[in-house]
Amino acid sequence: MVQSDDMFGDDDYPAYTMGRAAEITGTSQDFLRRLGEAKLITPLRSTGGHRRYSRYQLRLAARAREMVDQGTALEAACRIIILEDQLEEALRQNEQYQRQQELDA
Repeated sequence: MVQSDDMFGDDDYPAYTMGRAAEITGTSQDFLRRLGEAKLITPLRSTGGHRRYSRYQLRLAARAREMVDQGTALEAACRIIILEDQLEEALRQNEQYQRQQELDA
């Protein structure tokens, strides 16, 4: 269980309402909904059913907005970001595996 004071440092904690998320990322609420439809981000829902966004999701939304502002189609921007994140995770896991192999040798 996450302590309330730990939530401030948790990039995945859904701390931001849709309105605040749109304000922080410089986008519209509709843009955030479209990112959800494109499966880039899936906001958690509050007990009242309202969308709540994490800092990590806001960073993804800001990256998508930047790419769209530069002329990339929204769906393409979302796919690129998803692939970049998958590659980054695979590289991180590979590095971890390599380090473990060196320790075992």
